[in-house]
Amino acid sequence: MTLEEIIGLVSGLDGVLTLTPGPGDEWPELSWGDAFFYYSPDGVVPTNVQPFATIVTKNYPGDESSRLDRPETFRVNIHAGKKEFTRPLGQDPSAMDTLIAHPVYGTAGWLAVVNPAANTETAVRELLETAYRLARARYERRADTSRG
Repeated sequence: MTLEEIIGLVSGLDGVLTLTPGPGDEWPELSWGDAFFYYSPDGVVPTNVQPFATIVTKNYPGDESSRLDRPETFRVNIHAGKKEFTRPLGQDPSAMDTLIAHPVYGTAGWLAVVNPAANTETAVRELLETAYRLARARYERRADTSRG
């Protein structure tokens, strides 16, 4: 799976807002080249929720163990919830095409894959769909609460 394929897959889901920061916009330079996926049917970047999935193309401070400084390396991060931790997970955060607990946010229900390919493509697609459904359900619950 390429970065572009994943962006296309997730962006095609109903109500998804894809944020891809770059030069000249309001987002920090560190985020340029990365992708952030929100369930936001109004098309506005939410200020009070985290994305349900991200793609990062470089190391972030405190998150270097996946070695994203290697050429053509990226990591897809998916907030699929703790129920998904029943899947077999790899232990090496720098291993490619291996499903792992996110090196920083694993305890919060995040899973990750560096350069997903044949071994993880099906799981990544399923996990992205799960993360999307969970984000949509959270959005709808918040909307119901604010109307009530």
